[in-house]
Amino acid sequence: MNKSNKSLLAGIGVGVTAALLLQLLAGVVIAVTGSYDIAASRDHTSLVRWMLSTTQHNAVKRMAAAVEPPPATQQVNIASGASAYKAMCEHCHGGPDIDRAEWAQGLLPLPPHLTEHAEEWQIKEIFWLAKHGIKATAMPSFGASHDDATLWNIAAFVKRLPGMTAREYASLGEGQAHHH
Repeated sequence: MNKSNKSLLAGIGVGVTAALLLQLLAGVVIAVTGSYDIAASRDHTSLVRWMLSTTQHNAVKRMAAAVEPPPATQQVNIASGASAYKAMCEHCHGGPDIDRAEWAQGLLPLPPHLTEHAEEWQIKEIFWLAKHGIKATAMPSFGASHDDATLWNIAAFVKRLPGMTAREYASLGEGQAHHH
């Protein structure tokens, strides 16, 4: 490699390093000064919203990759999952012809309406989300308070939400007691 190519590569390396250090410094200044608007009454900037959403989806896919679904011999109970969903999830995620609770409209990010968004996730990803939750959102971790069988029932039910009619939704989980 000749001297001018070495100088060019060194210059590029210095430029990239300087750009990364400036980004880090900007992040530290924003954190220390509190200059980023964290109010839940106003949405993130488009770039921040994209970064958070992309990070969330990719992290869940990576973390859930190691999740093993229950053996085929272990039946999931859709009715039990429906009962648990209605008790624990419906107020934030809604259901067929059921809106989120009024107070949940103020959450940011707004919880996805799962009748529309459950198709984006594999069942093991839904299980992982229910078990571990998502930091800095209103999605709690149910793993400490619910066993895996309950969470698999919920995940199986959620996978059936897209295309489910309001009548089917209303009939599922009736008479099932759910304690949380």
